[in-house]
Amino acid sequence: MFDDILIAVDGSDCARSAAKHGVELAAKYDAAVDVVTVYGGDDDEGQAVLDDVVGMADDAGVAVETELLSGKPAKTIAARAEQRGADLVVMGRRGRSGIRSRLLGTVTERVLRRSPVPVLTVPEGDVDSDTGTAYGDVLVTTDGSDLAAAAGPYGADLARRFDAALHVLNVVDVQAEAGVFNAGGVDREYIERLETRGHQAVDELLATVDASEMDVRRAVIRGAAHDAIGEYVDENDVDVVVMSSEGQSNLAGQQLGTVAGRVLRTVDRPVLVVTEG
Repeated sequence: MFDDILIAVDGSDCARSAAKHGVELAAKYDAAVDVVTVYGGDDDEGQAVLDDVVGMADDAGVAVETELLSGKPAKTIAARAEQRGADLVVMGRRGRSGIRSRLLGTVTERVLRRSPVPVLTVPEGDVDSDTGTAYGDVLVTTDGSDLAAAAGPYGADLARRFDAALHVLNVVDVQAEAGVFNAGGVDREYIERLETRGHQAVDELLATVDASEMDVRRAVIRGAAHDAIGEYVDENDVDVVVMSSEGQSNLAGQQLGTVAGRVLRTVDRPVLVVTEG
């Protein structure tokens, strides 16, 4: 699934954490790796950022190619992914301040809107930890849409590669479905219909993947989508979240893209966002 991985870095701690995840994913998938940084300043500083990742990759026994790029970061990274035919972009969720807007933060969101391939966004973590990138629990979220279901194969493949439990979650937001003025006025039958639809969404996603011999855990819970996802992640010690960037949400027409954006801001775990491409 991941034969060619593009890792974008800027020297920040968050980007270094992302690079570690990218390198270890490459080792797991035996993937080719392209490490880039987009710099408008000192080339020596930019090369030092790349060399840091090379050292990290050497320690993991992974060969990488590197290149110092120039231009608008988000556009440049997305174009590089397309030109190279990458299967995955890996980058930190936030970056260093100064030197233009550097690479990450709002730039990450722009890459998500442009990228032709999934983007793994990684929060700051302990790069020097000896535990490595171990995904023991993989969560895929679904709202029942075809676009949301596109995340299923990625979540299942990660779970299979890491011998992890595969969680499939649908969130039912009763208030959003019923409308704010009807909140508290819906009956039990209405809520049960929403939950039945949620279970169908979970089953439909699982029908698109080969989950045989996997530890599959289905869940339908109530709440505001991003809050409920965050609570589920914490309560179940989820290591990585996989979700679509867009899709018709069961939140009264709200886009899953909005939910994904909120999850990226609130969930302190790597999030693999499957873009529309």
